[in-house]
Amino acid sequence: MICSNIEALFQVGIISVSIDQFTGWFREVGSKLIGTIIVILVMIVTLKIGDKVIKKWVKRKSEKANSSNDTFSLNSFNMDEKLAKTIGAILRSLLKYAVYFIGITSILSIYFGTVSLTLASIGGVAIGFGAQNLVKDVISGIFLLIENQYMVGESIEIQGSTGVVESIEIRVTRIRDANGDIHIIPNGSILKVTNKSRGSRRALVEVTISYDSDLNKAIDIINEVCLEYGKDDENIVELPQVVGITELGARGINIRVVGRTKPTKEWNAEVELRKKIKLALDDNNISIPYNTK
Repeated sequence: MICSNIEALFQVGIISVSIDQFTGWFREVGSKLIGTIIVILVMIVTLKIGDKVIKKWVKRKSEKANSSNDTFSLNSFNMDEKLAKTIGAILRSLLKYAVYFIGITSILSIYFGTVSLTLASIGGVAIGFGAQNLVKDVISGIFLLIENQYMVGESIEIQGSTGVVESIEIRVTRIRDANGDIHIIPNGSILKVTNKSRGSRRALVEVTISYDSDLNKAIDIINEVCLEYGKDDENIVELPQVVGITELGARGINIRVVGRTKPTKEWNAEVELRKKIKLALDDNNISIPYNTK
């Protein structure tokens, strides 16, 4: 009987100790989990609020730029709006990296206890994943911004990829090509940039007429079409006109038409000019040779 009571008391003691240990462990882990959840929520809220504030600022600046930018400048085509969008993209990138860094540092400090240990851990991980390339990308991104090589919304060519700049971040540049594909290019790998949105663009059209056509009449008709088209299209900077005969080919006489347009509008001008020139030549019985085979 006495042995049974002793055994029961012993079991009760073990259970009490186990409960105390579990309670202590739960308190420690639970507090860390709660702290982690709070940090993550603060990160999410900060990113959302910051993104809204930045978008609102960019919208306000863009609307102001559009209302005051009524004339075309060869050196600064709607530059204020593009500058606002570029700064907005940079601010979002900085906000994202800052929030992530502070958030991860805070979470690690909850589990490791000291900030110094946390920073040492982050440093080790960064080195392990190639911090050298990261630093190179960041420094290159800073110089790209300082030198104002391109802005959001401009058409550029980088590393063989051509498209419109969607965002400029501290580490990478994102451009979207004509097919809709997004090219993500590390800033540190950018060696040459061709900006197609600074200044006017050349619109070039080649027209071939048959040898039995009246050459002077054809040139006059083409120039008349170009003059009328240039008056109607606000994207024309320099009226297109016939610059000369470029070739006496096997199929016919090649006539070159050249004009200048606002940035990225040259393709539209070329397409429309070809159509109008073809219709005008047809109306005046000037034939355009073509292969029958």
